[in-house]
Amino acid sequence: MSTLSSTPPASLAGELRLAGATPVARLGYGAMQLPGLPIAWGPPRDHAEAVRVLRRAVELGVRLIDTAGFYGPAVADELIAEALHPYPADLVISTKVGVRRGADRSWLPDAAPASLREQVESSLRRLHVEALDLVHLRLSDGFALAESHVPLAESFGALAELRERGLIRHLGLSSATEAQLAEARAIAPVAALQNPLSLANRSETALLKACAREGIAFLPFFPLARGTLTRSRELVAVADKHEATPAQVALAWLLHVAPNTLLIPGTSSVAHLEENVAAAALHLDADDLAALDTTTFA
Repeated sequence: MSTLSSTPPASLAGELRLAGATPVARLGYGAMQLPGLPIAWGPPRDHAEAVRVLRRAVELGVRLIDTAGFYGPAVADELIAEALHPYPADLVISTKVGVRRGADRSWLPDAAPASLREQVESSLRRLHVEALDLVHLRLSDGFALAESHVPLAESFGALAELRERGLIRHLGLSSATEAQLAEARAIAPVAALQNPLSLANRSETALLKACAREGIAFLPFFPLARGTLTRSRELVAVADKHEATPAQVALAWLLHVAPNTLLIPGTSSVAHLEENVAAAALHLDADDLAALDTTTFA
């Protein structure tokens, strides 16, 4: 690994501008793992550590934190406000709407216009802000238990109206197809897309490139492939060469694969956060990239 300089480590990942205007470092932080288990439910296992993670992320130069009202539910938002409000002037908070949690901890689509307006207003209150920097409409993709029956034009149109009212600065989509992205863009500008992408899952590569051509930020979720990375001998070999972890190499690859990737790896540990952010300083050479392009996860 390269030695970190006095420059904030996250900034070594480079910068992109949301909608061509709002600058953010390309290595951010996702808050999904801050609430309890299983899968973002209830209070954190270690409240003090959760607060430390958020504060340390900002110290390391992270300038985009991704959250959602359905993480907890509400827990991630409340932790962010507790740890960081009043926020640094250049901090971007990204959130998601369109999902609610059932009493059984299930994930359910909830994208009716009236419900989306309530979700946005609740996020504004919890985060103590007058406008949300970036709001993604989360679409059903199998992670939610049922398909939403609300037409995209109605749900995204409701968010576009809130943007016109000044309650949202930028709009995005999550788990969207290329056709859905095109439909949304006909309604209002789309600044960002959150879809799955990792070394182990490159099915969204064409959509990633389309977003790059249109100046749309691509925020990969599950960037570390849910712990399957060590199954790749090629990835482990590249990591050993750089005295890095497989996760760090996987994050460095995502930064290299396209100029519009904006990473939001999550963790509930300060040590793991620092490890993830250190990936911004890892430079992969042509041999590394060739090996990673052919890697398999048996």
